[in-house]
Amino acid sequence: MKQYSTDFKEQALKLSDEIGLKKASEQLGVNYGTLSGWRKIRKKKNGENLVQDTSPLTEREKQLLKENQELKEANEILKDALGFFAKDRKK
Repeated sequence: MKQYSTDFKEQALKLSDEIGLKKASEQLGVNYGTLSGWRKIRKKKNGENLVQDTSPLTEREKQLLKENQELKEANEILKDALGFFAKDRKK
């Protein structure tokens, strides 16, 4: 059974709040049921941080979080461009 750091779990939960459970589990390579379980634990603890594992992020986890941030930034740029071109077409 793979162990995830607390930081990774918290970031994964934030991502799942933003884009949904299914997309987050796919992007991070975390089993859907695992991520769902973390959400249930968080809900039971009323949103407190998960304190199950205090190990630092692995290189793979750091890489995934960095890649995820880069993709979010690229999506924002694309949304802005789409809005610009859509507004231009309406004229």
